[in-house]
Amino acid sequence: MIARAGETRTSSVEVRTVARRDGVVRERVDRVCVEEPLEIRLRARGETRRVAVTMRTPGADLELAAGFVLGEGIVPSREAIRAIRHCDDAELAADERGNVVTVDVHAHVEASTLLERHFTISSACGVCGTAGIELLRARGLHALDDGARIDGALLAELPERMRLRQNVFDATGGLHAAALFALDGTPLAVREDVGRHNAVDKIAGFIALRGNVDPTRCALVVSGRCGYEIAQKAIAARIPIVASVSAPSSLAVELANAFDLTLAGFVRTGRWNVYSGARRITS
Repeated sequence: MIARAGETRTSSVEVRTVARRDGVVRERVDRVCVEEPLEIRLRARGETRRVAVTMRTPGADLELAAGFVLGEGIVPSREAIRAIRHCDDAELAADERGNVVTVDVHAHVEASTLLERHFTISSACGVCGTAGIELLRARGLHALDDGARIDGALLAELPERMRLRQNVFDATGGLHAAALFALDGTPLAVREDVGRHNAVDKIAGFIALRGNVDPTRCALVVSGRCGYEIAQKAIAARIPIVASVSAPSSLAVELANAFDLTLAGFVRTGRWNVYSGARRITS
């Protein structure tokens, strides 16, 4: 698989603000995170179609696109992807080219079939949790690997280890994050974004594009809460352990139990609650 980078876009910018500090009001310069649209296109057999538009923070755009199309089941596997690139199409204005990514799939992959599957799943998943679970099973997703184990004290430390690597958050205070750790606590990747689901897609894309990371021996850490969508993305990426700083949703817990995902919430230094798959956490 080939990934080609496009233009580099900044993830934070300076803005002028009026601030009150210690009773004194004055003008100052602050930094805010960038939020821009990213259009994801799918190209197969010479046909290009728009898959999605998401609001994201620029950075790791190719990973985001790869993680999205794989996590949503639009593309069946990373081996089906021939190349991922920022678009340089002539019809795009220069300032738009960094906001469009095309995923090229091999000729034997039928784009229309993949897109039909995507839209069916997207619409049906809103019906109820059971329907969403059955559709994930119809995609061929099954229970996660049972061999992963992580020390409980180490698990409680992972959000802080992620926090220490959130460089854009340090500058802006306004981004979510997702991080991938080896089971011994080694950080493998930290990605930031205005949307926590985008940050998780970037992690999934990192796994796919690197090709030498075994997700079944990793843990995913997310800032904020863990909803159904994040649990789904972890299952699709085959990551068996998810730790969130805040609470999970009821559907996330239901999905975790259905696919044997270890789901921990309120993970802070010295504490956590485990809602599914507690046997993977050792004391």
